[in-house]
Amino acid sequence: MIKITFPDGSVQEYEKGITALEIAKNISPRLAEEVLAASVNGETWDLTRPITEDATLKLLKWEDDEGKHAYWHSSAHLMAEALQELYPGIKFGIGPAIENGFYYDVDPGEGVVIKESDFPAIEKKMMELIAKKEDIKRQSISKAEAIEMFSKRNEEYKVELINELQDGTITIYTQGDFTDLCRGPHLPNTSYIKSVKILNVAGAYWRGDEHRRQLTRLYGISFPKKKMLDEYLAMVEEAKKRDHRKIGKELELFAFSQNVGAGLPLWLPKGTQLRLRLEDFLKKIQRQFDYEQVMTPHIALKQLYMLSGHYEKYGKDSFQPMKTPQEGEEFMLKPMNCPHHCEIYKTSLRSYKDLPLRLAEFGTVYRYEQSGELHGLTRVRGFTQDDAHIFCTPDQVKNEFLKVMDIIFIIFKALDFNDFEAQISLRDPLNKEKYIGSDENWEKAERAIIEACEEKGLKAKIELGEAAFYGPKLDFMVKDALGRRWQLGTIQVDYNLPERFDLEYVGADNHKHRPVMIHRAPFGSMERFVAVLIEHTAGKFPLWLSPTQVVVLPISEKINDYAYNVAKTLKKYDIRTEVDDRNEKIGRKIRDNELKHIPYLLIVGEKEAQNDAVSVRKRGEGDKGIKNLTTFAEEVVREVEKMIEIERP
Repeated sequence: MIKITFPDGSVQEYEKGITALEIAKNISPRLAEEVLAASVNGETWDLTRPITEDATLKLLKWEDDEGKHAYWHSSAHLMAEALQELYPGIKFGIGPAIENGFYYDVDPGEGVVIKESDFPAIEKKMMELIAKKEDIKRQSISKAEAIEMFSKRNEEYKVELINELQDGTITIYTQGDFTDLCRGPHLPNTSYIKSVKILNVAGAYWRGDEHRRQLTRLYGISFPKKKMLDEYLAMVEEAKKRDHRKIGKELELFAFSQNVGAGLPLWLPKGTQLRLRLEDFLKKIQRQFDYEQVMTPHIALKQLYMLSGHYEKYGKDSFQPMKTPQEGEEFMLKPMNCPHHCEIYKTSLRSYKDLPLRLAEFGTVYRYEQSGELHGLTRVRGFTQDDAHIFCTPDQVKNEFLKVMDIIFIIFKALDFNDFEAQISLRDPLNKEKYIGSDENWEKAERAIIEACEEKGLKAKIELGEAAFYGPKLDFMVKDALGRRWQLGTIQVDYNLPERFDLEYVGADNHKHRPVMIHRAPFGSMERFVAVLIEHTAGKFPLWLSPTQVVVLPISEKINDYAYNVAKTLKKYDIRTEVDDRNEKIGRKIRDNELKHIPYLLIVGEKEAQNDAVSVRKRGEGDKGIKNLTTFAEEVVREVEKMIEIERP
């Protein structure tokens, strides 16, 4: 007999070799229908895999990320099986589950192109295979057997992967006539999959190497209910409407130029206004939290990044060093701001009385992303981080975390990001040797992060082994208006750079000590944050952030002078105002500017001109009546002030 411990702490005895599916059936037939995979001793397993020793067990359903992963991973295999039948001789790369759905990289052969028009046939074949209720069977095989099996099938991509695996770790999964190299886990059989949709086809270089063969990447998604698929597809359509690239072009926020270079955004006047408002808002907050603004160069000697370790990490994939007329001298575009801030710290001898030292910078950094990875503002080659580095004593870590969390909450509130969750990433307690820093400091930092979340009443998911080698971290995941998750704010503890740069402070004991370094970026990068903000709001930015807050619409040309006087007055109140003086009917002007999501439209005619007034239309609320111009201006100022009011806890 073996003992199985459940999440609630209860323990049950079962026959050795029992499966998680059998345990689920023993508990409840309905539960057995809902479970998709199992977590056994923290590792995700197939439901049909025998459990042969005492173990902790969690039965995973659709609501669990690991359950979805098994579901979508099995769906990737299902799609591959369908492709194998439809395209004889097709070769397979990798087919993982992703955050939403799955994909498979395939080589259909010379001259064979899989197009969008082929999707219905692939989906039909997948539904036929689902109806067959094919068992998905796991088998462990030797490395030699695996190489022989996939070589016979001319699966060169699989053979390459197998050659990199250790003997004794290789498993294959078979369903029907399809066998794949895979770690799993998978569903018990294909009938679990109820509805499927092929979403997209794209090119993808094998293993992300643009010097290797380009494969065909097919994206798909599946659900246990058709209704869920329909809802998802509706969300996808809405996402297309909200695409920041489309809206950014329509609202004239940013652009890209082939002459400038891929992945290097050009911020247009209105986009620059938006971005500067965000920066000014954060600068205002930071002043209240005692940050000091610094500025550092876009380049530095290569040695700086060798010292920091960034050259080792980013050097191969970064913009390559620039030679100067001085022999042997090489500069690099900076991939991170951190080394520069370490050098600022070292400009004077620090005492414990000087700490915490909080250095902030909107610093632009450069990383050479592969061309296939570039995507609008979310993945670029030059981006500006709202970077800050806090140098403090170990005892100050918790308090600094609390303060950074306050900053992040202020930002989320001002931008209407109300749905967010946190993840605490800690070191692997069973593999401490891969981390730097003393046990005492790690324990102190990890405890500080957990306690800070508890004090704020913030539910945080704890992930063991997800910490960076240099320290634990806290990440904030925001859900946008469509329910998509984005990582925005991050706070990281770092024991590595203070060590590498030999940073010190003189303690109360008159001895030298090593400070702790905290990295924090509430926005992450300005580019990515603006992209998320555009898609979250669908371009309907809050009043305080809108590049154009007010548009004045004169009814006729003879009112133009008054319209410009209105704009001049509003600008004195720092209200960003434009005049639409086109020779168009007022109805057309209203419609056109509503499409631009302008917060306020002011219609002016003879009556308004005579009374120093404006007729007000507010976005989402319609006609608000006639108001005195000064009264309107003061109301807008108060509305903005209330929206960006900084309430310190």
